[in-house]
Amino acid sequence: MKLTVNLEKNSYPIYIENHILADAGTYIKEVFHGRKIMIVSDDNVYPIYGDALSEVLEADFEVFHLVLPHGEATKKFESLPLIYDALLQARFSRSDLLIALGGGMIGDLAGFAAASFLRGIKLVQIPTSLLAQVDSSVGGKVAVDLPQGKNLVGAFYQPSLVLIDPEVLQTLPDHFIHDGMGEVIKYGCIQDPELFSLLETHTSFADLKDELGNIIYRCVDCKRVVVEEDQFDTGSRMLLNFGHTLAHTIEQYYHYERESHGEAVAIGMYQLTKLAEEKGLTPDGTSIRIQDLLTIYGLPSSCGVALGALTEAIALDKKNLNNHLNLILLHGIGDSYIYPAALDFFDDTERIV
Repeated sequence: MKLTVNLEKNSYPIYIENHILADAGTYIKEVFHGRKIMIVSDDNVYPIYGDALSEVLEADFEVFHLVLPHGEATKKFESLPLIYDALLQARFSRSDLLIALGGGMIGDLAGFAAASFLRGIKLVQIPTSLLAQVDSSVGGKVAVDLPQGKNLVGAFYQPSLVLIDPEVLQTLPDHFIHDGMGEVIKYGCIQDPELFSLLETHTSFADLKDELGNIIYRCVDCKRVVVEEDQFDTGSRMLLNFGHTLAHTIEQYYHYERESHGEAVAIGMYQLTKLAEEKGLTPDGTSIRIQDLLTIYGLPSSCGVALGALTEAIALDKKNLNNHLNLILLHGIGDSYIYPAALDFFDDTERIV
């Protein structure tokens, strides 16, 4: 399956196919005509897929690799010099290519390194987690975290190519499947009621396996449409942030060591929808449908923290502009909208979310 993100000179193809990594060189040669490739990965992913990918590419390119520690703690400003140094040691120029092989952390970190090294070198995203396949590898958002918050230093930098192999998900621990399902459910909530209904008819992720390629395609196609309309996140693309205002603060509260991103998004979607229902901004019963679907796929709907403990981080969030937040709420499942709000939307500071 192929999709194309149409962004004029920044357009790029996305291929979704089982075992596509075995033919990665063919696809990369379509978009890259230089000589050197740096694969940036982590110590979970590279031992499984890195050597095989290198071997495929070495038939046509000079291939280097850098393996970083796994986990969100690596996605920090201090990790960037490690990538820059590896590129300099290999004498990379602006005509060379960086491949981000891994989950969302590697995609964001390596993507930002590609965007900033020599003011930009070519980037290929090869996502190996469900979350990265359905969301973060597409759309050009790359970033690193600061101690004060998630993704506070970043850029919009589109890849030249995205290669998605659903088969690699078979090696993922359940924790990372749950992580990705948070974002899959998000797409059903904001834009695709048929996807939401499809997910409701299954009993677990294992039960979804025959549908997996189709589900990834639907999520990526949803994101493609939104990114084409709003490449720089000033309008309709904000809909993709459903659940994220609370999610980022939950992740930060626990120093990125407890809830994963997708789990935090799950909590954020449910809790925000519940709040919106109470304020008459979302129809009653919407949050229960979300909570029931989260339960099917082993995702949490609460984190046990008082809302007041999270508001300081909300104030620092990059989506907070002059004390105004653009919250993403639902008219119903599959029908989202942007709701301008102030921080006092979260005024029930003792509420446990």
